[in-house]
This record gives sequence, structure tokens and C-alpha cells, in this order.
Amino acid sequence: MAGSPMRKVALRNLAAHKVRLALTLLSVVLGTAFIAGSFVFTDTLQRTFDGIFANQAKGVDVRVGPKERQAQGIPNNVVDELAKYPGVRTVAPSVNGPVVLLDPAGKKAVQTGGAPSIGQSYLPPEKAVAEPDKFVQGVPPARPGEIALNTGGAERAGLKIGDRTKILIPSLPDPIEVTLTGIYEVPSDTGGFIAVLFDDAQARKLFTDGMHVAYVDLAASGIPGDELRDNLAEALPNYKVQNGEQVRADLKKEVSNALNFINYFLLAFGAIALIVGTFIIYNTFSMIVAQRLRELALLRAVGASRQQVGWSVVAEAFVIGLIGSAIGLAGGVGLAFGLSALLNAFDLGLPTGSMAVLPRTILVGLLVGLAVTMVSAYAPARRASRIPPVEAMREEFASAGESLRLRTAIGAVLAVLGVGFVVVGARSAGGTAAATVGVGALGLIFAVLLAAPALSRPVVSVLGALVRPFGSIGRMARNNATRNPRRTAATAFALTLGLMLVSAIGMLGASAKASVGVLVDKGVRADYVLAGPQLLGVPFGAADAVRTSVPGVADVVGVRGVGFKIDDEQVIGTSADGPLDRVLSYDIVRGSNTVGGHDVLVSEDEADDRGWQVGRQVTVTGFDGKKIPLTVVGVYKKTPLLGPMVVSKSLFEELVPLNFRTNYLVLIKAKPGANLTEMRTDLEKATEQYVVVQVQDREEFKGAQGRQINTLLAILYGLLALAVVIAILGIVNTLALSVVERRREIGMLRAVGMQRAQVRRTIYLESMLIAVFGAVVGMALGLGLGVGFLRTLRDLGLDQIAIPWTQLVLVLISSAVVGVLAALWPAVRAARTPPLAAIADL
Repeated sequence: MAGSPMRKVALRNLAAHKVRLALTLLSVVLGTAFIAGSFVFTDTLQRTFDGIFANQAKGVDVRVGPKERQAQGIPNNVVDELAKYPGVRTVAPSVNGPVVLLDPAGKKAVQTGGAPSIGQSYLPPEKAVAEPDKFVQGVPPARPGEIALNTGGAERAGLKIGDRTKILIPSLPDPIEVTLTGIYEVPSDTGGFIAVLFDDAQARKLFTDGMHVAYVDLAASGIPGDELRDNLAEALPNYKVQNGEQVRADLKKEVSNALNFINYFLLAFGAIALIVGTFIIYNTFSMIVAQRLRELALLRAVGASRQQVGWSVVAEAFVIGLIGSAIGLAGGVGLAFGLSALLNAFDLGLPTGSMAVLPRTILVGLLVGLAVTMVSAYAPARRASRIPPVEAMREEFASAGESLRLRTAIGAVLAVLGVGFVVVGARSAGGTAAATVGVGALGLIFAVLLAAPALSRPVVSVLGALVRPFGSIGRMARNNATRNPRRTAATAFALTLGLMLVSAIGMLGASAKASVGVLVDKGVRADYVLAGPQLLGVPFGAADAVRTSVPGVADVVGVRGVGFKIDDEQVIGTSADGPLDRVLSYDIVRGSNTVGGHDVLVSEDEADDRGWQVGRQVTVTGFDGKKIPLTVVGVYKKTPLLGPMVVSKSLFEELVPLNFRTNYLVLIKAKPGANLTEMRTDLEKATEQYVVVQVQDREEFKGAQGRQINTLLAILYGLLALAVVIAILGIVNTLALSVVERRREIGMLRAVGMQRAQVRRTIYLESMLIAVFGAVVGMALGLGLGVGFLRTLRDLGLDQIAIPWTQLVLVLISSAVVGVLAALWPAVRAARTPPLAAIADL
């Protein structure tokens, strides 16, 4: 900025309008805090996980494992060969698998909050390679039936040395009884993680087929570890051969990729908050400049140049952006801390650690906050600098607006293009179609932004019916809302954007639940469903218990997933241990539905994509590299219940390692005439020892899927709440500035007899109309885009389109209430305007 006098003018102007400064700062703070909080939260998790993984594979010179996570593992004969390999001193095989730790009574699972619960083999120090576990109580397991627990797991379970309990293994028919002999420490033992150590012989019996181990750790002798690694990598090209550092790097990479998704997710909502905040800041500076036209014109008249006037406004924006970004950074740390505490309160199993505030977070937060504020202020500053001083000093100039024709015309063109893209994208499915709809959505958002001023007058005039019962006060509120369409549209747009997303997400959730309901009603023939935790499934023993002990059961069919590759593409097929057609309804369009050992059923879409016909011989590859020939025996109409392919039970057992075997669901069909109420009691009794299993009828099964959808929606709505809060602050800000702008008008009304209560009521009704206008436009836009996006997802099973009418009505009513609440402070401020002082104010 040229010249210190103008700098002083800018700073003194900020100091003279503390309320306006605070409101503008708040929009910058909230948007910046969300961005900074996203970085701090994920950086903290990353650093905590890094600390955990830093202690993994310590002391290991070489680890030999399968290239794919779900492969069978390392054959025992390869382990024997490694023991004889030149340069190998010690060979330490390891096995592991998922477990569920039960309380001593065997009636309740020890909750992990989503953290892993694993069982693994224990090797004594003389047979191990990695650094030994540090036992703080008791001794390691030495024979079958003995276990050791990590300190966190023992605390959660409330177990002490010598206590007996039970452990559920998904692939075994019954829980096993064990005795706790030792408690040991693991790095960063927080977040619900449970690690159970078994005697090596029992671990192999529980988690392997007897012919493989999960991986092998080696200690070198006589040669460097990296040289041994290179030699083994050449000798064993079908396996992954790494040193300890590479093992830790892989673990860190996996976690980093998972955290990146969380980070992108949070940053996306941070960006939404910033976009909403940007329009509020822009609107604020536009109104500030409009109210200061006389002041700026006077500066021009006494010698200030255009550049100096423009830079004075930009300087204010710079100060606001700098202060707001700094406060936002501090708020981001608090937001990350609060998010971490909230997730821990919900027991989601995340490890905890000290907050990580990296230089990148500080730099990005400051740059984003400054950039948003400066860009928002540029256009008003430029407009202020170009106004002729004599015109700006005229009273009527401040209320004169530029023509809306050009921006409305551009908005109309964008609207046509946006609708065109949405329609074209909605005609097909997949990622490209969704991207096309996304382009259309962007066009429609800008169309609404540009055309909203012209749209506001007719829409608000119609909405004026809502305030008609208030008589002349209502008419005055409607006239105030339509008199300055730019201000009304800019105020409402932030709420429009937030409620557009709320409506679209609500429609997605309602449609997903409707699609699940139709799918279950039309596709599931079973009377009951056994379901388990998402990552664990239903233990095999539960299905066997039902078959052997529940009378009146006709069919019990366990449904499970099978992973394999076709031309290097990973495919997840479906397998069943019984007649699928008796518990599920699906249409065979060609061939047979009888699946033999090396047969495969294929969905119609999959068959068309791959050019497969009935009788075709195809080859699939297991994750351990084994190639298996299959014959296509039938083609069925695509259904999400079965996925792309159906294979036999024997192929499932051939391809899936023991420690990965579990049922997704178990479907139960009753015999004709069976008493379903009594059967439910019998099912619950038969599966009682498998404490994680739930018995559900079809309605309960649909309800469970709906609750999962509601949980996801709750998270999305929670994040969107920030954008809505900023939008509400924008209404408060705009109304407060509007009161300042209309000070003389309000003073005149008070002078001719308008009471304070009537002034307040006028502001309330005006704010309500603006909020409802924003809500109506946002919901209409959200519903249109929701239909477009849902049409692109029909291949994923979302083939029903449902509109959440109840939610929309509540949102509309809530918007009206929010409008009134947002106007409380500006209305009180307007009512306190001294009539004579306002009229005399020049």
C-alpha cells in the first residue's frame, strides 16, 4: 500500500468498527480452523502410528512372506529350506488370525472399539528373531490352553493372571477355553487393541491349515542382512523378501494411505466451509465498501489516488485474513483435539498421542486464510477505487445498483449447460458419468450464484405469503428483502450451498435405504439372518449349531467371499455352503445354477464385459499364484446380493486361508408350517455361545443396514454443520451491516411512530424470508443433483430414488427458525436506533 497515511486510515477504520471486524473474522476463523484441524488430526494419527511401527520387526534381518495379504502363506517345506539356506542363523515362523476375546463367563465380547483383535504365535527368545516382548506380569504361554495378553487387552477384559476365559475363532466350531498366564507390553498400547499370544503349536492349529505359516523372520549369520535379503529375493521370486526397515515402511505406507482418505474427506468439508465463508467475506466487504462510499470519495477529493483507496480496502482484508488465519490455526488444534476426544468417547479404537502441528499446517492455514480474504476483497476494492468522487458523495448513489441483466444472462446459460451435463451423465453409470454430473453440478452452482439476484425478487415475493398475516410489518419486511436483490442473494447463497449438500446427502441416504429394502424384500427368501460384526462376520460354528440343534429349519446357508485374480484384476466372488436358490431369489438367464467344484456362475453384466458364454473355460489365479481352471455353467441377472461371480464351497476352501475364513451372513429358511416365533428363540439359544452373532428377521436385517447408513449420514451432517453455522453467521453479519446502512430509514420510521417491537419484528421477518429463500433454492438444487448422481450409481445397487419429504419439511421449518434467531441481535440493534440522531446522521 502506498503511503503510511492510508495505512493508518485502514487500521483506524478496522478499530472503529469492532463488531463488523469480529463477524468478518469469525467466518475466516471457522473455515481456516477446519482446514488446519484436518491436518493436525491426521498428522497426529500418523505420528502415533509411526511410533507404533518403529518397533515392528526390530532385530529382523529378513522377512519372507506372501506377495498378497490373503495368500495361503509360506509352505512348511519352504520354511525347512530357509533353515538350511547359507547365511541363515535362525528361522522364526509366525502365524496369526482374528479372534474375539470373551469375558470369563463366555457371555460377552470384550469390545475393541474397532481396533484389531488378533491372535498370534509366541516363540521363546532362543527361537525368536525379533526383539522379545517385555512381560510385566506372569509368564509367556508354554502349552496349549495358555495365553498372554497385552496390557491394554487385559485391562479391557478385566483379567488377572490365572483367570480363565474363552476365545472365539471365526473358523472354528466352538469357542476355546484358555488360562491367562502372562501380561506383556506393546508400543503405544492404546485404542482398544487386543493381542493374544498362544503357544506356537496351538496357534498353528487355530490359524493355519497345517501346511503353511503366515511369514518367516530370519536372522543372518556370517553375511550382512541386506546381502541375505538380495540372495533370497533372487532364489524365491514368488514371495516378498524384505529387511526390517522395508517391513516397517510398508506398514507405514498402508496406514498413510488410509489416513490420506480421512484427510481428503475432512479437507473436502473444510473446502466447503471456506467456500461458504468466502461468499460471506465477499458480501461483507461489498456492503462495507457500499456504506463507505462517501468516506472513500472524500479521501479521493482530498488527494488520495485510486490505487491508495483500493489498497486501503485490501489492507483491511489483509489484516483480517492474517488475524483470522492465526486464530483459525489455534482453533484447528482445538478442533483436532475435540475430534480425537469425540472419537475416543465413541470408542472407535484409534491410538492416542500428543498433537502434531507441522510447519506445513501453519503455512497452508495462513496462506488459505489470507488468499480467501484478499480475493474476496479485491472486487469491492476495485469498484471503490473506480467510483468518481462527486457521484459517490450523492445520497442516492449508495442505493443505485448495476444492471443485473448481464450476470442473469450468464447465469441462465450456465444453468442450461449444467442441466445438460446432469442429464447426459444420468443416462449412464460409473465414474465417468458421475464426473459428468459433477461438472453439471458446478455449472448449476455458479448459475445460481449469478442468477440468484434476479431470482430472489419473484421467489421472495411469492414467499411473502408467509408474512402476510403480519399486515404492514410483513409487507415492509418483504419489500426490504426484495429492494436489494444482490444483498439478499449473497446473504442466502451460503445457506443455499449448505442445504444443497444436506438435501443431496439426505436423498442419497433415503434412496440407499429404499434400495436395500427393495433388495431384501425381492431377493431374500430366508426367514432369518445371522449377522456379525462387519470385519469378523459370522463364525462357522454358528451355522453348524443351527443345523444340528434347531427344529423346523429347512435350509441353513452360509454366504462368504472368495478373492482371486483374472488377468491381474482382483475379483471378489461369492460362495455358499448350501443351496443358494432356496434362500435367495435370482434369475438364471442362461445355463444352470448348479455349481460344481471348478464351476462358476457369472452375472450378465460381467459375462458381457468379459465376452464369456456358457461352457467357456476360464482361468483364475489365487493370491498365492496358483492357477485354477473354471467352467462357466450359468449366467444370472445382475444382483448386488451375489456380486459378479458365484463359485463353489470347495473352491472357497482351496483359495481362502484358514485365518480368513468366515461367513458374511448365514441365511435360514424354515420348513412350511414351522412356528417362526419359537424358531427365533431356538436360534438365539443355539448361537448364544457365539456372542457376536445377531438373529434378525428380514425387517430387522433391513433396519440394521439402515442404521449403518444413518451412522454415515450423521458423520456427514456433523461435518456439514460447520458450513451451515458459517451461513447463519453470514445472515447475522449481513443483517447487522444492513441495519447500519438503513440507519436513517429506521430513524425516520421511529420518528413517525413505529415502535421498537415493530422494528424488531420487521427485521425478524426479513431475515426469515431470506433464509427460507436460500433453503428453497438449495433444496431444489440438491434434489435435482441428487437424482443425477443416484442415476450414475444404479450399477452399485442404488436403483431406487426416494425423497426424504419429512426431512425436507423439517429443514425448511428449521431454516425459518434459524432466520429469526440470526436476526435477534441485529433487530435489537435496529430497535435501539435513536430517531433524531439517525435522521441528522449524514
